[in-house]
Amino acid sequence: MKVLLKALKYMGISVLVLILAIGAVLLYLWLRPNAAFINPELQMETWDAVKDGMHNSNTHMIYWKNEFWLVHANSPYHFATPKCKLMVWHSSDARQWQKATEVRVPGEDIRDPKFAVIKGKLILYVLKSIRFEAEPYRTAYTFTTDGTTWAPLKDIMDQEGWLFWNPKSTDGTTWYVPVYWYEHGQSALLTSEDGERWILVSIIHNGRNEQTGFNDRNDETDIEFLPDSRMISTQRMEGSDSFFGDKTACTNLTISSPPYTSWTELGKDYTTRLDGPALFSYHGRVYAVGRSNPYKPGPGNYYGSIFAKKRTSLFLVIEKGLVYLSDLPSAGDTAYEGVVIRGEDIYISYYTSDVTKDWPWLMGMVKASEIRIAKISLPSLEMLALKTLADYDRHNKYQFFPATH
Repeated sequence: MKVLLKALKYMGISVLVLILAIGAVLLYLWLRPNAAFINPELQMETWDAVKDGMHNSNTHMIYWKNEFWLVHANSPYHFATPKCKLMVWHSSDARQWQKATEVRVPGEDIRDPKFAVIKGKLILYVLKSIRFEAEPYRTAYTFTTDGTTWAPLKDIMDQEGWLFWNPKSTDGTTWYVPVYWYEHGQSALLTSEDGERWILVSIIHNGRNEQTGFNDRNDETDIEFLPDSRMISTQRMEGSDSFFGDKTACTNLTISSPPYTSWTELGKDYTTRLDGPALFSYHGRVYAVGRSNPYKPGPGNYYGSIFAKKRTSLFLVIEKGLVYLSDLPSAGDTAYEGVVIRGEDIYISYYTSDVTKDWPWLMGMVKASEIRIAKISLPSLEMLALKTLADYDRHNKYQFFPATH
């Protein structure tokens, strides 16, 4: 009996120590100050656009009819819920915003909105989801000609199962949109002239093998045009949907020449897993803003781990891979951006958890998050890119591996 009592006492002390240790870790994670790196050479200012105590996320932004137009998801938390709605705002200066409309799908989740101005119409593409873990299954769209009256939401019927990302055009007539398959593993390029009827041009990346069951979970995909009319693309590569991330998670890069019917694999870049990518160009160079992983990946915190820190960051995109430039003020659950270039400045919309803290991703997904706007001088971004690229060239710092790796 005495031995049993001693054992129970010992177990009680051990459990108490374990509880105190877990509590100390959680308190540290809750209070940990933000450590995002904002490169001092980058001329940037940021401010709140929406901060209402809700989990605001998945932004996009465009300039139309002499105003900025901003859209984002508004929800109790990151995960899919019928309570989620899209909020559309407009502003003359990207600082003071007026509500234009709300978009909902009765009984379903709605997220990942993307704007495009096609044939004078402001078109809003959205992804519909019903699974709690937020796995969209279909693309729908609505549009307006005056910013006030919006058409009823309508499914994209001719490309069912493809999830739209960011439509782009070089001439305003022929439009292209990168898409990824709702079951992951494939991304493709579609084209349209009216923004409503889309046809398949090519498969950008195929990471599915039906015979072996392999699926590299190719996910969010973006494109940008190079000065010689080629198109470069980045794809989010998850590897698996493990809570701890995956050691194969990375960013895949591909490139194509007109008419974009075939793609060449440039390789996998392990600098980060570029979630929510937004690619843009300035003076012929391609940049990306997206979610990054500010840590050395390893067991328990491979890229994509819900227990690790996240950032919204800027990168230079070259054929050798991604070149990290700077973070934006961000932490927790963050990224998913819209970009608008006005003169020599770029305006970036994105979302983030409390920027004074440095919560892990999981904590950010269940807490309130805000929509922020960053205004960055493009000449300062270019100077930073050239300086960083020269440094990378000298020290061979590219974290890039061939496609055969």
